[in-house]
Amino acid sequence: MATGETGFGDVQFDLISVQYHSLKAGHDYGQYVRDAENAGMDDVAAFFRQVMEEDSQRAHRCHELLKKLTD
Repeated sequence: MATGETGFGDVQFDLISVQYHSLKAGHDYGQYVRDAENAGMDDVAAFFRQVMEEDSQRAHRCHELLKKLTD
């Protein structure tokens, strides 16, 4: 496995990056849900909840794969 400038293997770095961005986006989507709810747009709020759940699942899967790499 190649090691990039970070000292982590490329695949580890890539998984960490996807995990970080998924978690960060999930945090931001919480505000989007509140904005849509405050505007009375329940369908939009439901959409943001869905994307938030998808990102949460993506971050969890990255965590599982990272564990496999370090075992």
